[in-house]
Amino acid sequence: MGKITGFLEIDRNDRDYAPVQERIRHWHEFVLPMPEKETRDQAARCMDCGIPYCQGTGSAEPGTPGCPVNNQIPDWNDLIYKGNWDEAARNLHSTNNFPEVTGRVCPAPCEASCTLNIDDNPVTIKTIECAIADRAIAQGLKPEPPAAKTGKKVAVVGSGPAGLACAQQLARAGHEVHVFERWAKAGGLMRYGIPDFKMEKHHVDKRVTQMQAEGVRFHYGADVGVSLPAEKLVKEYDAVALAGGAEMPRDLPIPGRDLDGVYFAMDFLPQQNRRVSGEPLGNVKPILAQGKHVVVIGGGDTGSDCIGTSIRQGALSVTNFEIMPQPPEHENKMLTWPDWPLKLRTSSSHEEGAEREFAVLTTKLSGENGRVTKLRSVRVDDKFKPIPGSEFEIKADLVLLAMGFVSPLHEGMIKSLGLALDARGNVKADTAGYQSSLAKVFAAGDMRRGQSLVVWAIREGRQCAHAIDKFLMGSTTLPR
Repeated sequence: MGKITGFLEIDRNDRDYAPVQERIRHWHEFVLPMPEKETRDQAARCMDCGIPYCQGTGSAEPGTPGCPVNNQIPDWNDLIYKGNWDEAARNLHSTNNFPEVTGRVCPAPCEASCTLNIDDNPVTIKTIECAIADRAIAQGLKPEPPAAKTGKKVAVVGSGPAGLACAQQLARAGHEVHVFERWAKAGGLMRYGIPDFKMEKHHVDKRVTQMQAEGVRFHYGADVGVSLPAEKLVKEYDAVALAGGAEMPRDLPIPGRDLDGVYFAMDFLPQQNRRVSGEPLGNVKPILAQGKHVVVIGGGDTGSDCIGTSIRQGALSVTNFEIMPQPPEHENKMLTWPDWPLKLRTSSSHEEGAEREFAVLTTKLSGENGRVTKLRSVRVDDKFKPIPGSEFEIKADLVLLAMGFVSPLHEGMIKSLGLALDARGNVKADTAGYQSSLAKVFAAGDMRRGQSLVVWAIREGRQCAHAIDKFLMGSTTLPR
């Protein structure tokens, strides 16, 4: 695909960032798009691989290489190289409902699986995907309403990437689809968890507008299982898809946890997203990093988002603790490729001024007048056992817990429906039919598989729609 000798003639070149001192002064995206010619040149680097691991194997098993939504990457690279942007957009949207989102926030397992990554020079797949999506949207995001209606009604609970993908696919199959969201706007973590400097929310708004034109109806402030009985949905709809997130955060049960100034990341991040969009905060206490020494516990994407947000709010300092040992800077390709490698990754937020510490266990929080002022930690060995004599303390006016998520919330909807759970506390439903222990109820995304990536959520939403359509109609033409 692409130019046969492109990978030999053209060096890898990717999007750049605006300078740190410029970008931390605002909440807008700061990735600098590449010119069209450079994007086409990069697409020309795509090889005619015998097995294109980048586009995925189709397996639902975690850890499998390539793209979970099975994007036909070599195909649209070839189309871009040849200048056929419209056909590339059609191809891309055939597997991915929201490529403008994945082109911004996906960690790009496709690039890790690229054959050229053996030499640390993978094709810039994520950048090309984003360029295709943005160009198509700029030309006009056209609705794709169904040719005929089926007369069936489906309720989708949750409007994150899994719920939106599921709803859009079902609406295009001709079903009457209602999306129930407990917050004021659609998007789930895309809207309330991902900071605007990584992805501005007009991208979500445009997709919601498209889906409304396709017949999807959104119901906001509808907390299913709390303000709206879950049993009512099961009774009134032909099928119900549960696509809420894994919202139960992993806690840190240590002395001082109850001090003021210690919060979960998902108490902190949504507030700033609401400020940026002008959405009222309600009666919640404002959480702000301005003028404070901030400690973020957890080294993943959520921790990185807390860092970038804290810096933009005007934190005096930001320190990031991770209990895992520091990964190697470079992976052993012969052992890892084409799988996703464990290696040190430095995000744009890390580059903005955070101090990172690995192999650190926080043991105690202390404070004055009920408010946190210090954090006590100890360094640990590779078995997470404290190293004697390595204890230390640092100032901490704001502590943000970003250690991942355990499971979906069980109180309310899941408990009232009496749904079976798997060993990790997720709604039990296999990938063959996405059907829960209750016949009409299906589950997808983080609610079914646990905390994962946006690409997995989109994949699950699409496949859940396939399963529901087949359940309702006996057969389906929706892609699996």
